[in-house]
Amino acid sequence: MSMDHKTPEDFQKEAVELHTEYMPRKDALSPRERLGIPPQEMPAQDPVARRANFNEVATGYSAEQAQVEALRCLQCKNRPCVEGCPVRIDIPGFIQAIADGDYAQAIAIIKRNSMLPAICGRVCPQETQCQEPCTVGKALKDSSKGVAIGRLERFVADWEREQNRIKPPEVAPETGKKVAVIGSGPASLTVAADVRRAGHTVTLMEAFHKPGGVLVYGIPEFRLPKSIVQVEIDTLKAMGVEIRTNFVVGRSRQLKDLLEQDGYDAVFVGTGAGLPKFMNIDGENLIGVFSANEYLTRVNLMKAYDRDNADTPVMRSHKVAVLGGGNVAMDAARTAVRLGAEKVTIVYRRTEKEMPARVEEVEHAKEEGIEFRLLQNAKRILGTDDGRVRSLECLLYELGEPDSSGRRRPVEIPDSEFELDVDTVIVAIGNDSNPLIQQTTPEMEFNRWGNIVVNEDGATSMQRVFAGGDIVLGAATVILAMGQGRQAAAAINRMLATA
Repeated sequence: MSMDHKTPEDFQKEAVELHTEYMPRKDALSPRERLGIPPQEMPAQDPVARRANFNEVATGYSAEQAQVEALRCLQCKNRPCVEGCPVRIDIPGFIQAIADGDYAQAIAIIKRNSMLPAICGRVCPQETQCQEPCTVGKALKDSSKGVAIGRLERFVADWEREQNRIKPPEVAPETGKKVAVIGSGPASLTVAADVRRAGHTVTLMEAFHKPGGVLVYGIPEFRLPKSIVQVEIDTLKAMGVEIRTNFVVGRSRQLKDLLEQDGYDAVFVGTGAGLPKFMNIDGENLIGVFSANEYLTRVNLMKAYDRDNADTPVMRSHKVAVLGGGNVAMDAARTAVRLGAEKVTIVYRRTEKEMPARVEEVEHAKEEGIEFRLLQNAKRILGTDDGRVRSLECLLYELGEPDSSGRRRPVEIPDSEFELDVDTVIVAIGNDSNPLIQQTTPEMEFNRWGNIVVNEDGATSMQRVFAGGDIVLGAATVILAMGQGRQAAAAINRMLATA
C-alpha cells in the first residue's frame, strides 16, 4: 500500500496557492499559461483507513481546486469533449461557469442534458469518453492530464445537493397519456424524467424492493453513496412519477398486458444485464463460490456488511480470489477487503494494459493492498471433503494475436498449473442480459446474445415498445445507458404527441 498518501489538507494548500496565483487574471490567461497549470488530483481517504470502512473513497474537490482545474480548459471552438459525451453536455460551458464561480449556472447547463450528474461524475469512465479527446491532454501528450471533466461535474452536483438547491424539473400540463418504464437503472431513470417532463403519466416498475437498478445493487457505497441515488429517486417522485417495487414484468404482468389490458400508451424496457456469467469449470458449485453479481447485491442492496443489523448474511472470508479485470472485479475485490479478508487476489488472464477497469479503480485497489496476478486464469476450483472451497488451480498465459475486441488474445502455457490457497472465489467475468422479457415475449426480436434489437430511436419490433441500456447494449456504462434513454424518451414523446 502507498506510504506517501497526500491528505485533503495537502491538496487544499497547493490549490489555494495556485488559486491565488491564477484567479486574479483568469480572463487574460494565454493557452500556454493554462497548459502550465498542474492537474488537480482528487483528494481521497487514506488507503489504510479506508480498508476498514465503506465511506466514499474520493472526497471531492474543494472550491479552489475546482476553479483551478476549470482554468485549465482552453475553451476550444471545435469542442472535442462534447463529441465524446454520449449525452452531449455543453462541457466547455459548464466548466467556464465554474471558473467564474457561478456554480448554479454550471449545474443548470449540465442538467439540460443529464439528470444524474452526481452519479456520472463518480462512476462514468470519462478517461475513455469526454476526457480522451481533450485538447489539453493531447497538447501535453498524456490523455490522463486532460481537464478532469468528471471531477468538475461531481463538484457542482455535490454543491447543488449540499446547498439544498435541487429542484424538480418543470412538468408540462397533463396529456392523459400513460407510459410504463420497466427497470430503474440509469436508462430507465432518464426515460422516466424526460417523458414525465412532457406531461405524460409515468409508472416506474422495479423488480427489487428498492429502485435504482445497478446503481444500488452493483456499485459499492465507497464508490457511489446510496444517499446520492436516493436524491435522484426522490426528484422523480416530486415530479409525479409513480414507483412500483417488487413488480416483475414477465411475472407480475407480461409486457403485452401493460399495453392491451392496463392502458399504457408506450412502454420502455430497461431491465439491464443481471444474469451473471460463469466460467463452466469444475468446482463452481462449491460453497464459497459466488458470482460478483450476488456478492455485491448482498452487500450493496441488502447491507450485509452491517452484520449486526442486516438480515442478509455474507460469508466471512479469509483468502479471496476474484476472477476478472473489469470494474465489477475491482468492486468485488475492494468489498472483500472491507469485509475483513486478510488476502484478496485478482486473477486476470491478460496484462494490466488490457484490463477494462478504470485506471483509477485499479490504482485504488493496489493502494488497498489487493494483489494482482496477471497472465493467469482459473482452470478449476478444488474443494474439501465437506464441499467448501480449498484452493484455486490456475494456469499461466501469454498474449497472442489480437481478437475481436482488439486486445491480444490470451493463450495458455501448457503444463503451467499451480494452486492458490483460497476459501472464496468470486467470478466477475461479466453479465448477460436479463432473460425474463425474452422468455415471456415471443413477439419481440432479440439478437443471439439475448439483447433486444432496436432501431436508432430505441424502438423495438413491438409497436409502442422501446428499450435501452444494458438490455440492448450488453453490460455497458451508466452514461451510455443514459444516452440511449434520452433517445428513446425523445422518440416516445414524438410518438405520443402525434397519437
